[in-house]
Amino acid sequence: MSETAGVREVKSAARTVELLELLAARGDRPARLQELADELGVPRSSMYALLQTLITRGWVRTDTTGSLYGIGIRTLLTGTSYLDSDPRVRLVRPYLDEASEALGETIHLGRLDGPDVAYLATRESHEYLRTISRVGRRLPAHAGALGKALLAERPDADLPRGPYRPLTPHTHTTPDALSADLAEVRARGYSIDREEGVLGITGFGFALRYDTPPQDAISCSVPLARLTPAHEAQIITVMQETRTRIESATTGGTVNWR
Repeated sequence: MSETAGVREVKSAARTVELLELLAARGDRPARLQELADELGVPRSSMYALLQTLITRGWVRTDTTGSLYGIGIRTLLTGTSYLDSDPRVRLVRPYLDEASEALGETIHLGRLDGPDVAYLATRESHEYLRTISRVGRRLPAHAGALGKALLAERPDADLPRGPYRPLTPHTHTTPDALSADLAEVRARGYSIDREEGVLGITGFGFALRYDTPPQDAISCSVPLARLTPAHEAQIITVMQETRTRIESATTGGTVNWR
């Protein structure tokens, strides 16, 4: 059993969190009782009791037959509360609006969470509208501009253990390839994702250095069909200025969350 600062982990709480994370990771693929019990290695009867408790409280939902399970609406309400209460997100949102307006492209704010980046805010381009919002979703840090901008702020010894899952034929799949890319990011001052996360899309990522090491980054995503050399230069200029303004606007006095 794991310990944190000498306090033993509460097994029932850990199991509840693991179940919710598992259901969330499945997205639109609901799970059956036996699948969940097998995945988490718990007795079927214990899993059923836990599911029924969470269904009653709105954290898990089930279909009309009671045989399929998915993430519940309470998770959405909690996630929205996280975004509304986070001072960094509130600070950055207006700057995302301005950058998107200036460039006509999609602008993101993301936060490093283990080996992934979680999307906290997005301003969509009027020219390229996604059918599904990225806010609240995750992308492996090795496969996108946001993640690479943040990984470059850390020593290579802290890189996620490879090999890495490819999202496109252009994704880095080995620590050596990623390390070479991050060396260029450090020298350049920003990251470039050329179809590594999504085919047809190039991203430019900029770490926000109001924390040490940075936890947040902003990025601009643009379809390759619109990415001319002149537009790329404009994106870099506007995003660098946006990063500087955000960092300058950051003040002390906020909670320093771990």
